[in-house]
Parts: sequence; C-alpha cells; structure tokens
Amino acid sequence: MQLSSTRKARARFQRQFRILRQENPRIARGLEWISKKRWRPVRVPVAFLLVLGGVFSILPILGLWMLPAGLLLLAIDIPPLQRPVGRLIVWIRVLLRRNGNKTTARKQ
Repeated sequence: MQLSSTRKARARFQRQFRILRQENPRIARGLEWISKKRWRPVRVPVAFLLVLGGVFSILPILGLWMLPAGLLLLAIDIPPLQRPVGRLIVWIRVLLRRNGNKTTARKQ
C-alpha cells in the first residue's frame, strides 16, 4: 500500500514538474539543466539557500517565491517531499489560473 502511494506521489510530482516546464518556457531550460543527476551536489545547497531565503522573505531582495522554488529543487532528491510539493504545484497553478481569469474578466 505504501509503495503504491509512493509511486503515485512520484508520478504526480514528475507530471507537475513536466507541466511546469511546458507552461513556463522561460524557465524550462533551467529546470531541465538543474534536474540532471550530475548537478545534485549543486542543487541541494542551492535549494537549502532558497528555502532559507524564503523563510526570511521580510528582508529586502529576498522573496516568498524562494520558498516554493527551493522546495521544488529539494523534492527532486528527497522522495518524501514529492507528495507535498506536487500538491503545492497543483495548488499554485489553480490559484494562478483563478487569479488570471479574474484579471482578464475585469479588463473586458
């Protein structure tokens, strides 16, 4: 049972990661580059720094965007994070879609 849910979580994370790359062509090349196995020694420290920067988002230059970006990078290497990060990506995409529809409805 647990193995099946782990596979589902991994599949969901990979699917959301793929959709994220498709919907954002600007960052697609960077995501593909950083997700390669050989960049793990760089990816993990960068991810921790992004999470730390997201925690201190009240400071100038740092922002809340750093937290989900760092979690996304960490989830590539840490399977237990894949389920919550996959859900986070879905939630953010739904939220952006809803906000996008509201702004276009106001403009018309």
